[in-house]
Parts: sequence; structure tokens; C-alpha cells
Amino acid sequence: MEDLSIISGYKNILFVQLGDIGDVVLTTPTIRAVKENHPDASVSILVRKPYGSLLVADPNIHEVVEFEKTHSALPRLLREYTTFALRLRHARYDLVVDLRTGDRGAIFSFLTGAPVRVGRLDGERKFWQRILYTTLHNPPFAPLPVHPGADQSLRIVRALGMDTQDSAPKLHVAINDMARACELLSECELAPDHHYVTINPCSRWKYKEWGYEKWGELADMLWRVYQLPVILVGAPEDVAATTTIAHVRSSHVFNLAGKTTLGELAALLSLSALHLGVDSAAPHIAASVGTPTVTIFGPSNWKGWMAVNDFHRVVAASMPCVPCNRKGCDDTWKSRCMDELGVNDVWKTTDELLEKLSIERLP
Repeated sequence: MEDLSIISGYKNILFVQLGDIGDVVLTTPTIRAVKENHPDASVSILVRKPYGSLLVADPNIHEVVEFEKTHSALPRLLREYTTFALRLRHARYDLVVDLRTGDRGAIFSFLTGAPVRVGRLDGERKFWQRILYTTLHNPPFAPLPVHPGADQSLRIVRALGMDTQDSAPKLHVAINDMARACELLSECELAPDHHYVTINPCSRWKYKEWGYEKWGELADMLWRVYQLPVILVGAPEDVAATTTIAHVRSSHVFNLAGKTTLGELAALLSLSALHLGVDSAAPHIAASVGTPTVTIFGPSNWKGWMAVNDFHRVVAASMPCVPCNRKGCDDTWKSRCMDELGVNDVWKTTDELLEKLSIERLP
């Protein structure tokens, strides 16, 4: 295995990040670390489609390459994979760094034909890792302070002799995404400089969700105390749930779930005075565009992913079993810690943060 403590000779670098949306957001400090240490290097990133819209405006990234997982018939699937593999090989990367441990990322790393392919050693080394990568690392966690979520990928480039003093994830909003966000606000009869709160009530994992009716009560309190309208955000599959909340409170709650790309969502969140939500991608996006956040956590452990400070707060039930890191109580996909968390528990933290942000209460 090659010693990669200094990589100054590498000019065309590809990072492979085939994780979820939050993983992509948390990778931005890693890209920044490379450019800070090697400003002349061309740095690209491979992500799952459509996550690339979050990164297209990042000045540190030369190219965003998207991979779309399809369910085509085998002959067509083989053609699609072959075409994609040829695209990767044609780019002539001289260093590829796979930030995860999945099989697909390892295969794509190998198919690039890059002379140096770095993988993450996770547990026992598998025989195929020796074939697909030229070197493997299992670097230790960094001493604090460092953003815990960002450190997951920063660890591997730190082993390559690179680091950054600022580990906070940052997203850059594209001009066209900001224009579309302003159009959506106009449809809600809100100006871009109008204070509003965004809420994402949904998660792809139901055991991480808080009661929809409770979100409605919180939206009422925001309007009654601060005259703050609420914009609900989410994926297309969240429309039914968010429609239920917005329908009951149509005067001050607007539903934009399913109406934005991820890039447009980042723009919308960047204009928000505050973002409230459950453990999902949206809080990571909001924090990375500079918007204060209050995030509700239940079974999952926020300490491994969130940087909590004056402007980014976490609310969790004060139960001895929290966090259990299970898929609901006894893996039933129903979480008692989320069900028993009251509206006033979340409002207390929200109210404190709004006061710190100097948002005026109604007389």
C-alpha cells in the first residue's frame, strides 16, 4: 500500500460520496480541506442523483458527477453501467477517494482506472478491498472542536495530510435556485425579506417523526406570538402529510413540500429566519446555508451528527433510554420518546432562539 501522507503530485481528484443527502452536505468541509491545501488541484465529486444540485455552485468543486440507480432490464442496465464507467475512465483521475464503505463506491473507484484509489477500512478487511483499492485507511476521530458529522469524511483526508480549520459544512446557493425560491415565496404572497419559519415534519424513517398535529400547534404559536408564517418543506412523498397540516391552518401555513429541487430547497432555507424539523436532511441543509435550527431527536444520537451551539439547538425527550439507536421502541417503528415529547418542550427552545435572534413579539 502506498504512503499518501503527502499528495501534492495529484492534480485531478475524485471523491466518491454515495450516501444520503445529509452525508453529501457534511462532505463539503472535506472538499474545502483539499482546496485549501492544494488550490491548483481539480476536485470533483460523485454523488447519487439528484443530490448534485446542492453542490453545483460550490467554487471548490470542478465537476459534480451524478449516478442514477435505475431498475432497467439487465441488457439496458449493463449498457448504462458501461457508459458510466467509460465516462469515469475518460476523466483520467489520478487520485480517487471513496468516503464510504459500500460495494458500489468501491467498484466505481476501481473502474476509474486511477493509479491511486483510497478506501475506508471499516472493521475486518474484505478480500475484494485489496483488489479495488490501492490503499485503505481507518483513521481515528479528531480531537474536539470539530463538527462531528463532517469529521466522518474529514478523517480520511486528514490521514492524507490535509485538514481545515473550519469544519462547518457550507453550501453555496446557485443564482437560478435563488430566483426560483423567490418565485415560490411570491406565490405565497411573501417577499424574500419577509420573516418566516420553515418546518420539515417528515423523515424517510417514520420512527423519527413527531406528531403532525403538534407541528400544527407549534405553527399556531409562531403566528400568535410572533406573527411568523410557516412554510412546510419536504420531498414529494411528504405532500400528503404536509397537506394535512397546511389545510387546517391555511391562513398562515404554506405547503411547498415536493415543489423544490434540493438546490431550490437550500435557497428557500437560506432566506428563512429559523428552521424547525426532525432528524432528516433539511436541518443539515439549513445549518449549512447559515439558518438557525431547532431539531427534534428521538431514538437516534444527535451527538454524532450535529454541532449544537447558540444558534443550533436540539430538543429530545428526557427519558433514560434516549438515544437507543433503534428503529423505534423494540424496533416497532413507533417511538415513545417522540410521542411523549410535548409542544411546550419544543416551543420553549424555539421561543428562546427567536428572542436571541431579535425577532419581535406581538404587543
